[in-house]
Amino acid sequence: MVERQQARQDTRLNAVFFALSDSTRRRMLRNLSKGECSIGELAEPFDMSLAAASKHIKALERAGLVQREIRGRVHLCRLDAKPLSTANDWLQHYEQFWSESLDKLEELLRRELPPIPKLPTPRKRK
Repeated sequence: MVERQQARQDTRLNAVFFALSDSTRRRMLRNLSKGECSIGELAEPFDMSLAAASKHIKALERAGLVQREIRGRVHLCRLDAKPLSTANDWLQHYEQFWSESLDKLEELLRRELPPIPKLPTPRKRK
């Protein structure tokens, strides 16, 4: 049961990182952060077909980052940022590692290097 739940979480996290791995999809998400857009509006800045834009949107939907609503013939998309918190939690674990490593490096450098002498300030000419 726990393994199955972990596998589902891993699948969702993989989908989020896959969606974020493409610069076009990241820019689409940025545009959606300003408000809902149609597929055509999302495709416009990239000079791509609606079919190509729809494929990108499907990757974002699989990750749970985009919700699509159909109103007549128009497909409207809106951002759902909740799955980003899962990715952020995963990344924060490694941020802690890098912060600790950089703190240790700074401490080491401070011990190893002599202090930098202060340069005299230039006098103003009259």
